[in-house]
Parts: sequence; C-alpha cells; structure tokens
Amino acid sequence: MEYSYYYPAYPTQQVAAKLDSHIDIHRQAYNYALYEYENVDADDIGSAYNHHYRLPDWKDEFSVFSEVNSKALQRTVTRFYQNLNGLSEQKQNGRKVGNLNWKSPGEFQSMTYSQSGFELKNTSGRNATLWLSKIGDISIRYHREIPDEADIKEVTIKKETTGGWFVSFGLETDDLPEILDVDSLNVDNSVGVDLGIRKYIHTSDGTTVDWLGLEDEYERLRREQRNLSRKDQGSNNYEKQRQTVAKVKRHIRRKVLDYQHKITTWLVREHDAVFVEDLDVKEMLEQSHNARNKQDAAWRRFITHLEYKAELYGTLVVQVEPAGTTRECASCGVETAKPIWVREHSCPSCGFECDRDANAAMNVLQRGFSELGLEWPEDTPVETALPTDTHSVSAKRVIETGSPTLNEATPVAE
Repeated sequence: MEYSYYYPAYPTQQVAAKLDSHIDIHRQAYNYALYEYENVDADDIGSAYNHHYRLPDWKDEFSVFSEVNSKALQRTVTRFYQNLNGLSEQKQNGRKVGNLNWKSPGEFQSMTYSQSGFELKNTSGRNATLWLSKIGDISIRYHREIPDEADIKEVTIKKETTGGWFVSFGLETDDLPEILDVDSLNVDNSVGVDLGIRKYIHTSDGTTVDWLGLEDEYERLRREQRNLSRKDQGSNNYEKQRQTVAKVKRHIRRKVLDYQHKITTWLVREHDAVFVEDLDVKEMLEQSHNARNKQDAAWRRFITHLEYKAELYGTLVVQVEPAGTTRECASCGVETAKPIWVREHSCPSCGFECDRDANAAMNVLQRGFSELGLEWPEDTPVETALPTDTHSVSAKRVIETGSPTLNEATPVAE
C-alpha cells in the first residue's frame, strides 16, 4: 500500500534560494518535455521510460539541467506523462478538456526525489533533518514518526502560496492487517454512514457528528479579500496581502482536512465494516441549492480517506448506490418523496418515524449487507436500530479535543 506523510519544512534563506532555483529548473524540464513530445518526431518519444534516455542529451545541450539531481529530473519527466495520461482518461470519460500547457513559475512549485538523492536524519525528537542531493539539509517539524515497517519511496518538497514550505514522504508498506472477509464479519459491529446536510454524518447506530462551523473563518477570508482588492497589483503591499489571503485559505483547508481525518479514523477503528454512499459529488455541486456547504463537506475526499485508512486498520469499506436512500423507508421499503426542508421520515405505509438522515443511514447499512450477500439480522428490528433520540457529537469537541465518543486516542491527522 502507498500513502503519504506531510511535514512543515523550514529551510534557511540560502537553502530556500537553492530550492527556488531547482524548482524553476524542473519547471523548464517539464516544459521542454512537452515541447519534445509535440515537436520531435522520433521513436524514443512517447513514454516516460523512453524519454528518460534523452536526458543526457539535454544536459549536453543545456548545462542548467546538470545542476539538479538526475533522479529528480527523471521524476519531472514522469510527472509530465502522468498529467498526460490523466488528461487522456478524462477525454475517454467524455469530459471536455483541452491540452497540456506550459507551466508558468506560479503554476510549478514542487519537485520530487524518487528512489535516491535524499536522507532523513536526526529523527529522535520533534525536529528532524532532511538531506537533499545538490541542495543540502532542511529542518522539518517531525511531529509523528514514520512507521518502521514503511519504506520511503520518494520525497516531494513544495512551496505553498503562503511562501512556506512542506515535505511529503511517499511511503510504501506491505505490513498491513488482513481485511476481514465476509464470513468472519461481525454484522453487529457494522455501520452505515449518511453524509448529510444538517449534520456532517449520521450513522445507522444513532450517532451524529455536527458540521464544522467555519462562519468566522469565511468572514475573515472575505475581509482579507476585500483588502487585497484595494492594493495595487504587483506592489509589495499587494504581495503581503496576497499571502495573508492564502494563509486564511490554508487555515480553512487544514481545519476541514483535520476534521475529516478524526472522523474517518474513528469509523475504521471502531467498526468491522463501514458502508457509505457512492456520491456523484460533481453533479451535486452543479445543483443550485446548498452548493457551498457541499463543497465545504468535501465528501469525495472523505470517502477517499475512509478507503485508504480501511487498509491501514483492516476494516471493510463498501460504497453503495445512493439513489433513494432518503426516500425509502428503512422498515418496509416504501418510497416517500421528501423535499430538502423535511427533516423527519414518516412512512405512510407502516407508520415508522425517525430522523430523515437516520433512515438514510439504515438504508445504506441494509444495501451494504445486500452488496456483500449478507442477510439482515432477524434480531435487529429497525425500530430499535433507528432511535430518534440520537447521540450528537459537536464539531468543536471533535476538532479541538477529540470527542470521547470518537475515541480519545484519535490522532490529529493520519
């Protein structure tokens, strides 16, 4: 399994200048790979592997490419072909996309060392040192240890729009707990998760987690953006204010990400199986109502975190068809139309009543069992599995201290 750990980096001014210079050389290498791909009619153009053999000729023709690490230079060429393949996949899926363009300095702010050219040192405390070939030592805040069973396959260093730096370690490990098979699954320790509107999530066992309140952060963002609009573009004051806006955006992004990490870690640690809706987030964002909240929810990223953490903890995660989970009655299956403002489920057929999202969560759980070919437990009546008096966990408790309900050992990020 491959995953990443991120750390803030604090290069000296001299090292930061080297990093800026090297990243710009890699940007030129990316652009030159694009140029050769479009203009050079040769048998050795067309794949990253073949294109790597042209790098010695690059260095003979342009000495600047000899200033950077050779493995990192190969990785930049590979990056171009990865982008090219991603573009091709989008076209095959019917999306209207253009062609790859040359990268400007503001669009290319990272470089990756693959396989060699780096070393992590002095990891005994909260700070560590990363050595990069042809650059030197960089201090990083080593706030969590890299697992002994994980191998560092690559290192990416990136300059943020705020002017700060961070390092990403690409890790690979085969030492993972075995994911439970269907036969050994404890159905009583399985949970369905509804990604909601009033609550961030609602589980089939009656637990709800509040939305993360970001009103103050967005108000500050609007204020700082107004200040930025009053500055003369290109001036020093404009650049300072631009960084301030970027820092506010980064704060919001990190707060949401940290929140998702806590919730997904709790779900996979506490349950044998987690069932969640396979949402078409793109289509949902294109709808006119509530688009901002849906974007803040970052549901697709939430599901991605859930899936990769399931591998780390040996939990089974299954995505189910989302259509109709809100309309169907979890007790009898009869569909009842509900406008978005109707928050209670009341079945006209069997009389079952509960919270709208609780009903959807139980439907997700039932569909998950059906997906795995499991029978719904006869001793688990829906009426008792769907309490209307649910236990609610506040967003503040999750984000600041970690709710006891969400496991007191839940880490800040995974």
